Amino acid sequence: MSSKWLYDLCMRLKTYFTEHPASVGETYGEHFRVASHFAKEMFVASLACAVHAVNPRLFTNTASSKIQQLHAEMAAGARGSSQQEIAAATGDNRG
Repeated sequence: MSSKWLYDLCMRLKTYFTEHPASVGETYGEHFRVASHFAKEMFVASLACAVHAVNPRLFTNTASSKIQQLHAEMAAGARGSSQQEIAAATGDNRG
């Protein structure tokens, strides 16, 4: 195995993990944090939907409110921002 082959492999792996984050103006770590935040929020909303499916009186607005909040965060360019900055950008004063 030549060192050039290993170098090329390393560069391909680096590009694989950094190309998309760079396309949205983030490092891999920033993108991981933002994507994890969205995943957590959507997971909580999906649990609320599941409970709502069984008992329609519970969590009547949770999922739709969460979708609107996440859309506002993304539309406001709040990717990589702190929760306080996101709340200010989206007009969410619950925090």
